[in-house]
Amino acid sequence: MGYKIGTVISFLEQIAPSAYQESYDNATLITGDRNWEIKGILCSLDCTEEIVDEAIALGANLIVAHHPIVFKGLKSLTGKNYVERTVIKALKNDIAIYAIHTNLDHVPNGVNKRICDRLGLANTKILQPKKQLLNKLVFFVPKENKDAVLKAVFDAGAGQIGEYKDCSFQLEGMGTFTPSEQAHPHIGQRGIPQYEAEIRAEVILPSFLSGKIISAMKKAHPYEEVAYYLQTLENENQEVGAGMVGTLSEPMEEEKFLDYLKEKMNLQVVKHTSLLGKPIKKVAVCGGAGIFLLGDAKRAGADVFITSDVKYHEFFDAERQIILCDIGHYESEIFTKELLGELLSQNFPNIALYLTKVVTNPTSYR
Repeated sequence: MGYKIGTVISFLEQIAPSAYQESYDNATLITGDRNWEIKGILCSLDCTEEIVDEAIALGANLIVAHHPIVFKGLKSLTGKNYVERTVIKALKNDIAIYAIHTNLDHVPNGVNKRICDRLGLANTKILQPKKQLLNKLVFFVPKENKDAVLKAVFDAGAGQIGEYKDCSFQLEGMGTFTPSEQAHPHIGQRGIPQYEAEIRAEVILPSFLSGKIISAMKKAHPYEEVAYYLQTLENENQEVGAGMVGTLSEPMEEEKFLDYLKEKMNLQVVKHTSLLGKPIKKVAVCGGAGIFLLGDAKRAGADVFITSDVKYHEFFDAERQIILCDIGHYESEIFTKELLGELLSQNFPNIALYLTKVVTNPTSYR
């Protein structure tokens, strides 16, 4: 009995939860069935007709691509463009296509970390942390039951703050309640006011896990009716967000750094703003189209910001405060297929796994 496609998807969404994707995105299973047994996996940056042909030739029935082949709803499937033709070919040949896009961009060991690793950057952190991704759960529990209930919520994913786990705040107090005649109280008697020493416990949790964590809390809690409340936090989640910034081990002269950038990212050309005559030490990156992070890169004190898809007038926004480099969309993210391959091979060693050999870059240089 082999692995199901749903098992692989569940694993990938532990790494990069689908809740972390942008609202415009479509990081999901696009074709296929989660219950299909996997015959082989092909990892790629894009999913095109050529990629589907490659999967067929390899005997792989799951394509894990960074870019979704379908961003918007399809109103017909007639083969009038490459998107429809790719989907039709995948459906005809029982090929599942799974996209893991901006959710993989936004996690600390995702696309941007892979760029930082190739450039040898240390002390990396998210450039633009996201807000409103965290909740605070407050609940009340008898003192003798608090350890069991806290363990349940921790096991379900609460209480993680950076490199610290099982984090909580606890305050001792007195709980009061009167069970009705229809109640089945764990403590006390129907119709009689009850005073019980309780712990008020507070934990932080990812918003998308709130249902799972509350369910775990209720299951472990001794009370028939659990008193709790959930609050959305404005706090930035330092572990989730766009772009990344880090430092070189030693400062580099600007021209030497640009040569280093070309070598490490396998570039033919780098389009950049004018040099500023100062060493490069702090480097900001964003795979794909990341010009929206230029202000964050400046505020972070970066000497250079590496991204792609920069428009002509957007280069002026560097304002000689930072070197802005456009290395190309494909070039900035092509190593994502290696990242996916490593994650999957380490956790599913018995599945036939392939990295695409098809060059899907739609642009060329001469």
